[in-house]
Amino acid sequence: MLYQKHILLFSRIFVGLLFIFSGLIKLNDPLGFSYKLEEYFEVFHVVFLNPFSVYLSIFLCALEVVLGVFLLTGISSKKVSWGLLLLIIFFTFLTFYSAAFNVVKTCGCFGDAIPLTPWQSFSKDLILLVFIIYIFFNKAYIKPVSAEKPGRTAIISLTIGLTILFGIYTYAYLPIIDFLPYKVGANIPDAMRIPEGAPQNEYEIIYTLKNKKTGEQQEMSDKKYLETKIYENPDWELISSSEPKLVKEGYQPKISDLNIYDSQGVSYTKELIENPYYNLVAVGWRLDKANKKAAGDINALAINAAENFNIRTVWLTANSATDAEKFIKENKLVMEFFYADAVPLKSMVRANPGLMLLKNGTIINKWPASALPSYDDLVAQYLSKN
Repeated sequence: MLYQKHILLFSRIFVGLLFIFSGLIKLNDPLGFSYKLEEYFEVFHVVFLNPFSVYLSIFLCALEVVLGVFLLTGISSKKVSWGLLLLIIFFTFLTFYSAAFNVVKTCGCFGDAIPLTPWQSFSKDLILLVFIIYIFFNKAYIKPVSAEKPGRTAIISLTIGLTILFGIYTYAYLPIIDFLPYKVGANIPDAMRIPEGAPQNEYEIIYTLKNKKTGEQQEMSDKKYLETKIYENPDWELISSSEPKLVKEGYQPKISDLNIYDSQGVSYTKELIENPYYNLVAVGWRLDKANKKAAGDINALAINAAENFNIRTVWLTANSATDAEKFIKENKLVMEFFYADAVPLKSMVRANPGLMLLKNGTIINKWPASALPSYDDLVAQYLSKN
């Protein structure tokens, strides 16, 4: 019937475009999605897959795009319908498990572009599941846009080839569009600041009280406890109080977890990110996996920048001071080493190591290990104009 064809067409367009969008957003930052996969690997105790997380990241994201394109073009409708159904069942289970057991805070469905809570992701997957089930049972009515085999082959080859190449490119270099708080042009101190008068987090404490005469017990919130002034009534005694529970989230700064400190635990956050002059910040959050050649190149930049322009270069890592000392000796580095949690370091530069050029807390530019600037380029573009 006509209305069934319209529903099928709408379902294909909706699901196809959403899968393409989701896949491309994550392919824009495959290393970031690999970090999310590693969170799931830890939850399900399959950490032996961690070395393959980047490959799985590119494969899964590319698969989403390919399935979306094939669904829109009607290519291999039976295989695509099965692929979509199996994939959405898997994703629905994953997001439900994350939400029900609160094991992963954000699903990474749309990368860092559109953060979703696990329950939001689960709801989204349920909606998709309904549409995909309809597509699955009506797959026989899906016709390819091209009846000629060469046309279908061209669509298949271009879709798979370009999608995978895009993922490899953004992994080797940096995301084409940076959705993270440490993007070029961002001012780190401003992103950490809470504006005056901004709403604060609101918490609730539940008190349990007992009537001394009747033995009756009742629970009430801290707000009602103060309003009723029941504490002034000698017949009631406080038995226990719960831990504070967040009931309304206040203003959240874009960067809330950055704390940079030295080997003695002394904080250097303010000093380093508010340096009014040009300064270089190398980010190698995991030293045993850091690109050694890139570390040497950054070291050479640091020496030349310090000698000729008095530029300070520091290295940030999530490793221990002992690991850092070993890494410094092995690679004959002259940079100062500081320490921070791995989470913000992974967000600064999607590379290990990467390099940022800062001035007065603003990120002027950043580079991955695969595309570090030469000293001459650094001078010509930035330092000579200081």
